[in-house]
Amino acid sequence: MKTTLAALAFAAFAVSGLANAATNTADQPAAMQTQQAKAKTRADVRHELIQAQMNGQIAGLQNLYRGS
Repeated sequence: MKTTLAALAFAAFAVSGLANAATNTADQPAAMQTQQAKAKTRADVRHELIQAQMNGQIAGLQNLYRGS
């Protein structure tokens, strides 16, 4: 009896976990899903860093997190 109950509880938790995982990806916008699927190359990241330095985003973050 205990074995059957334990197996049934395990199956219920497994199914609810799968349903939760399917719901989380369905709630994300399509743009987020494609960003996660596409891996950036080292050149892409370097280009983004240079752009952020040129438009002042890095300096703004340094001022924001400079501390007191």
